[in-house]
Amino acid sequence: MHRLRKETGPMAALHEVDTGDEKSAEDCYTTTLASGDLPKRRMPEGGSPPGAVRDLILDELALDGNASQNLATFCSTFLDHEAHELMAVCIDKNMVDKDEYPQTAEIENRCVHILADLWNAPAGPTVGTSTTGSSEAAMLAGLALKWRWRAARRAAGKPADRPNLVCGPVQVCWEKFARYFDVELRQVPVLPDATGLRPEQLRANVDENTIGVVGILGVTYTCDYEPIKELAAELDAIQDDTGLDIPLHVDAASGGFVAPFLQPALEWDFRVPRVASINASGHKYGMAPLGVGFVVWRSPELLPEDLVFRVRYLGGNMPTLALNFSRPGGQVIAQYFNFLRHGHDGYTKIYEIASEAGQALGRRIAEMGPFELVYDGKGALPAVSWKLKEPDKAGFTLYDLTDRLRTRGWQVPAYPLPADRQDTVIQRVLVRHGISRDKLELLGDDVEREVKRLQAADGGSVAPQEAGFHH
Repeated sequence: MHRLRKETGPMAALHEVDTGDEKSAEDCYTTTLASGDLPKRRMPEGGSPPGAVRDLILDELALDGNASQNLATFCSTFLDHEAHELMAVCIDKNMVDKDEYPQTAEIENRCVHILADLWNAPAGPTVGTSTTGSSEAAMLAGLALKWRWRAARRAAGKPADRPNLVCGPVQVCWEKFARYFDVELRQVPVLPDATGLRPEQLRANVDENTIGVVGILGVTYTCDYEPIKELAAELDAIQDDTGLDIPLHVDAASGGFVAPFLQPALEWDFRVPRVASINASGHKYGMAPLGVGFVVWRSPELLPEDLVFRVRYLGGNMPTLALNFSRPGGQVIAQYFNFLRHGHDGYTKIYEIASEAGQALGRRIAEMGPFELVYDGKGALPAVSWKLKEPDKAGFTLYDLTDRLRTRGWQVPAYPLPADRQDTVIQRVLVRHGISRDKLELLGDDVEREVKRLQAADGGSVAPQEAGFHH
C-alpha cells in the first residue's frame, strides 16, 4: 500500500507525492516506538515512521487543555485555515535574512507602517520592527530609553550608572528588562480603588536618573487602561518645574490592537507628544498566531544607532534590531493576512462583539450575589473581572471556584492585585476572537452551578456531580 504525503511548500495545493513507503501507513500502536514509553531523556537508536511518530505525539498533546476554554490568556487561540496555509509556506523563511527573503521583509515593513499609521505616528520616516512578541518589543524600547538617557548624561558630564524606570503594575517582561539590563525598576504601588499607575504618583518617583515612564494600555491584572494622556501632562508639568525631560513609553501589548477600533477618540498614542515609543503583541488582540510583536518609535532619532547591528554573512549588508536572530516569518505573514482579511471595519466589529459579550458576562456575574465587578468590560479591553463582596462570609474562595471550573475545562485565573492592593483577590475573563457570546453563557451557567455547590459545602468537601447523561 502506498501513502500520499502532502507537500508543505508553496505548491502544496497542486501536488501530492506518493512516498511508496508501506511502513508510513502502519498503525502507530503496533510500531516498535509504541511498545514502551516514548523516549524522554535519550534519543532512540533508530527512527520510526513519521505518521506513527506524529500520532503518538498527538496522543500526548491530547492531554493539554482546550485552548478555546482558556480564558486566562491574552494570546490568540483562533486562526483562519488560510493563515495556517501561509505559515506552512513560510516555515523555512528566516525573518532576519532579509537578503534571501526580500518579500517577507517587505511584508514586515508594511506591517510596521500600518501600525505606525494606526497609532497616529507623525509624518516622516517610520522606524520600527517586528519581534517574537511584546516582551522583546518592550525590551528593545527600554534599551532605547536607557541608551538615550546614558548618552545625554555623558554629554552633560554626569554619571550614568544608576538608571531607573518608573511604572505601575506591569507584566513580568519589565521586571526581566530591569534585571537583565541593570536598571532599577520603580514599580509604584496601586492606590486604593485604582487599577493602575496614576499621574499624581509620578512626581515622587522620578528623578534625573529616570530613563522613562511606562504607561500600560491594558493592565495585565485589571484589563483597564492607564491614563496615558494624563501621565504625559504630569511629565510636562514636572519638566516645567524641574527641567527633567522624561520620555513616556506605552506598553500597548493588548490595547494597541483594541483602542484604535473601540476607543478611536482616546488619545494614548503618538498624538500625545511625549510618547516616544509603543509596543504591542500581534499574537494577542492582533489575532496573529503566537510568536509576533511590534515596536514603533515616534521618529528615527529616538532609536539609537548603536542598537542596530549590520550583518554581512547572510548574503547582504543587513540591519537587524532584535534580541534573537533566527525566527520564522510565518507569524508576520499571518499578521499581514489579518490586516487584509479583516480591515479596519472587521477589527472594529470583532471587538465590538467581544466587548458586548464580556459586559453581558459581567452583568450576569454581578447578579449572582457574592461577586462585585472590578472591571465591567466598558472603556478598555474586551474582558471582565470580579472579586468577592465579603470574602470572609462567602463560604468559598475564588481559588476554590477556579479549581471547580477546571473540572469543566475552563481556565479562569484567580490572583491577588499588585501592591498595595494585594489583599484583594480577583478573577478575570479575557474575551478574544473565537470566544462567542454563547460560550460565555455556558461559562456563566457553570459559575452559577459551582457557586451553589461551594456555598452548600461551606468549607466541607464538594459532593461529586451527577452524571452528565441519562438513559
